[in-house]
Amino acid sequence: MPPPVLTGLRAEAVVAGYDPRRPVLDRHALTVPPERTVGLAGPSGSGKSTLARVLGLLHAPFSGTVHLDGEPVTGYRHRTPHAQRVRIGVLFQQPRLSVDPRLTLRAAITEPLLATRAPRQAERVAELADLVMLTPDLLSRRAHEVSDGQLQRACLARTLALSPDYLVCDEMTTMLDASTTAALVGLIRDYQGRTGAGVLAISHDAVLLRRWADDTVHLTPDGVLA
Repeated sequence: MPPPVLTGLRAEAVVAGYDPRRPVLDRHALTVPPERTVGLAGPSGSGKSTLARVLGLLHAPFSGTVHLDGEPVTGYRHRTPHAQRVRIGVLFQQPRLSVDPRLTLRAAITEPLLATRAPRQAERVAELADLVMLTPDLLSRRAHEVSDGQLQRACLARTLALSPDYLVCDEMTTMLDASTTAALVGLIRDYQGRTGAGVLAISHDAVLLRRWADDTVHLTPDGVLA
């Protein structure tokens, strides 16, 4: 089966939130093109994370649509079709809330490979660990035994395990120091250069977005504005 033609990940006229009477997003639209990094800025409470979860297929909007390379998404969370779900990777702000504390870093990275019954799982984990610069001794440790930066590297490896076409990075560097931030952004840029992936980079850090994103848009109560 030929690989999909990448045209973009798009939210169109999305109304979303946690109370239908008071939506956080009201007919918002945003497109993440392939091979580009779109920065998303805005004040706290403006709905950046809600939009990230909608585009990551983790939160169903009340109305509006998400299109993945021209095809409408027909389900969210566990109802998302497998072929669509594996093509979008999401990296969250707090890695310690993203990893089961009972798992070693190796087991955490292996999770998506197990779920999809991918072949060569041990080899793939070794490749991913090398990619994000995690040494074998770190892979045997649990979340409480490593730093935030090391844990976020493991989360990035897990996110890249199935080679997604789009990455949604929701404040992924907030808990990290400057050197770790630069390293992770560099890893994502390298991945993007190899694969042509589209990236949504959400951050409060205007300096980071200026250096990382090709274009930055600002989320306001009236919509996404350039």
